[in-house]
Amino acid sequence: MKNLILVIVFAVIIGGMIWLGRPNRNISPENQVAVSTSGLIIDKTFHDFGTISMQKGKVSTTYVLTNNSSDPIKTAKLYTSCMCTTAQFVQNGKVSELFGMPGHGPVPTLVRSIASGEKVDVIVIFDPAAHGPAGIGIIERAVRLETVKGITELNFRANVIP
Repeated sequence: MKNLILVIVFAVIIGGMIWLGRPNRNISPENQVAVSTSGLIIDKTFHDFGTISMQKGKVSTTYVLTNNSSDPIKTAKLYTSCMCTTAQFVQNGKVSELFGMPGHGPVPTLVRSIASGEKVDVIVIFDPAAHGPAGIGIIERAVRLETVKGITELNFRANVIP
């Protein structure tokens, strides 16, 4: 009986430690600031569009990236994880062409230099109708900005309805 009580107490202690160590569910991912492997600070790593309708057309969000290093960061490529998504790079008010998914047309290089302390925007555009009627439900996509230091990944989610 003594061993059974010890096992129960041990299980309660371990369970409590696991419960206390779980991630804070009150912090929404879109409010988290992160440093990517590319050396850029991102105002949000994730955006949730919520429920969106195919019939209402494209939706977009903007991610703000800041060069927090003392050296300029050189960009190389900007591309998306799916043909339903495009992205644009905005620097000093100048908006780039649309960048898409590799394999669905050419993905041009993006050769820019982001100065120390400079902020740039990446506009992400999602077309909920791109996949047709089969494209309803929860989707998750990513946009990637490659620099000479690494990759910055910008993620989003949407619940697509007709």
